[in-house]
Amino acid sequence: MVVGAFPIAKLLYLGVRQMSKPVANRIKAGAKRSEFFKNYICLPPAQLYHWIEMRTKMRIMGFRGTIVKPLNEDAAAELGAELLGEAVIFLVGGGCMILEYSRQAANSRHKEEELNDTITSLKTQLAELTLTTETLDTQLRQINRQLLSFSVSTKK
Repeated sequence: MVVGAFPIAKLLYLGVRQMSKPVANRIKAGAKRSEFFKNYICLPPAQLYHWIEMRTKMRIMGFRGTIVKPLNEDAAAELGAELLGEAVIFLVGGGCMILEYSRQAANSRHKEEELNDTITSLKTQLAELTLTTETLDTQLRQINRQLLSFSVSTKK
């Protein structure tokens, strides 16, 4: 079952990515149109990303303590919109994975409950059959005793 579900999961993930790309493009367009969106939503993550990236690169190259110049507003808006678009795609994909995991866990739990119910039912039936066998065994012994006592009494 997992082998059959895996290509479907890939296909669904691809579909979700394709559907979330227009959302990312809208974020980019919104960053270009709205000053508020650009200044307060796109620019801060872009500047932070640029600062971290440049500091990391400088440390790798051996330059310590250099000052990182911030990006210009247009480049930062474009980078911020790109980061937010990718974040939307990532969050949608992650949400799909979490939903798929919870669905699989629920199916597994349901199958385990069914198996436990079946085992409990079989144990109950086994106990009933054991009791019936013991009862029949007891009755058979009583009949054998009666036959034995009858045969002894008829021989006299």
